[in-house]
Amino acid sequence: MAGSTMQKRMLQAMRPSAMEEGEPKRWQQRKSARTREKMLEAAVDCLVEGGYAGLTTAQVAERAQVSRGAMHHHFATRMDLVAAVVEHIFYQRMRVFLDDYIAAMAQSRGALLIDLATDAHWRSVQTREYAAYLELAVAARTDHELNAAFEPAARRYDEVWTAEMIESFPQWQDQWQAMKLGSDFAIAVHSGLLLHRPVLGPERIEQVLRLTIATVRGLYDPIT
Repeated sequence: MAGSTMQKRMLQAMRPSAMEEGEPKRWQQRKSARTREKMLEAAVDCLVEGGYAGLTTAQVAERAQVSRGAMHHHFATRMDLVAAVVEHIFYQRMRVFLDDYIAAMAQSRGALLIDLATDAHWRSVQTREYAAYLELAVAARTDHELNAAFEPAARRYDEVWTAEMIESFPQWQDQWQAMKLGSDFAIAVHSGLLLHRPVLGPERIEQVLRLTIATVRGLYDPIT
């Protein structure tokens, strides 16, 4: 599997609607794009540190060190900001996972791709991007405006992930349902481990991680 091709394909499919194709050519466009990115990264910090309630235009402007006018120029309302943050977080989640996974592939020395992907996913749920995702996922349960932006983005993420597995691993076509089940299983286990990590502790978590890989391998055998 060509890692760089896969990465380009998946990131292109998850590209936020406001993101330019390539680097903006004009200086003013580049400056505006950098300011917007700075605001979105500040918004992620607000989510991680203060939850969804802390995601306000005022808080983001203060953390990003931009004027209220600049904030209003890019995001006229809080929901404009929220919608952009949702897209940004899903895109960054995909980017962080792919960077890690492709780096692991380059150093794999014959390791099973299943193992590499499972390990990379566990690392990905411990990132700042995933912490922000969890804050949005929990808040979207009771906030209908947020859910209107969050649920379509979550479904698109899942669709891109599923389509790429089909594209990149045609040798598993006959066991596609088993492969999808293994992916869903690892995602569910890793999310649960993350939430219960303070209670379980490192030793029990490591045991569950080993069981997860063994279970996923078993679903795919004899395919490697």
